[in-house]
Amino acid sequence: MSISFDERKTRDVVLIGRVTLDFNPNETNRTLDKVETFSMYLGGSPGNMAVGIRKLGKEVGFIGCVSDDQFGDFVLNYFKERGIDTSQMQRARHGERIGLTFTEMKSETESSILMYRDEVADLALRPEDVSEDYIREAKILIISGTALSKSPSREACLLAAQYAKKHGTRILFDIDYRPYSWRSKKEIQIYYSILAGMADIIIGSRDEVNLTEGLAEEAEEPKDHVLAEKYIAQGAKIVIIKHGKKGSIAYTADKKAYKVESYHIKLLKSFGGGDAYGSAFVYGLLSGWEVPDALQHATAHAAMVVASHSCSNAMQTVEAIDAFMKEHAEEKVITELGWEAGL
Repeated sequence: MSISFDERKTRDVVLIGRVTLDFNPNETNRTLDKVETFSMYLGGSPGNMAVGIRKLGKEVGFIGCVSDDQFGDFVLNYFKERGIDTSQMQRARHGERIGLTFTEMKSETESSILMYRDEVADLALRPEDVSEDYIREAKILIISGTALSKSPSREACLLAAQYAKKHGTRILFDIDYRPYSWRSKKEIQIYYSILAGMADIIIGSRDEVNLTEGLAEEAEEPKDHVLAEKYIAQGAKIVIIKHGKKGSIAYTADKKAYKVESYHIKLLKSFGGGDAYGSAFVYGLLSGWEVPDALQHATAHAAMVVASHSCSNAMQTVEAIDAFMKEHAEEKVITELGWEAGL
């Protein structure tokens, strides 16, 4: 199946939520305390996805809040230089600072991140900052789960979702769980489940879906397809549940299931792949592709970015992704399964 969009809308994608700065070490294969120099990039999952979707040629706008300082200038200039609309970007009003991420690349198989997220600007976005007209003119609204972790950002996202439902704008919910952002699992369940019930497309790991459902760790987990059926009954068209190195399964409203595996490449880091995956998947859907084709390109894009030093700067063109897939044509990364099959 493919998913339809209102072609009368003037903008392809609007993202709302987190945009931050990544500081990636120039010296790899060592712990963070041994690093001497870093390269600075735009970061944050929605920010990276915005760059990725724009690099693939779609019209992109961003609703967010950045610090009123030089780092805020960096973000706005970065977006403008790449043709991402910043007319809905706000400056922090009470001294909130942009979030910072320091990444650690210990080896090809070990990497981690160190976050500075106290009183951050992106969570200061207010409902008053969200324009109904701006949402109306978008084909897809992408909401990141991290933006739901604190007021007033969570109310801004919920209002944006309401506008999207009102005006036929598709909603993609990227669960994007970050444990340091939340006070309790009950709080997570409340807000994640609200967005999951409104979304046309849901992407998250099995652990993230469990948090959305409020499942206790010691409880016997329902099968993936049972959860996918619930979201589809609520209106979702596509549900993607990830299982780390085991791969993931994409469930569609026409009762198809597709197993997604990774390309065999040499990793430089373990982060950024999900943002690249999401951006290429959205591009494929907007281009009218069937879900397997969109998944194939998404998986290739993810492989290319995790093999690169940055996330945002490493986003690829359609031509580059096609060339990568041609080079790795012998690898079968998408397989259609029976609906009740698991990993």
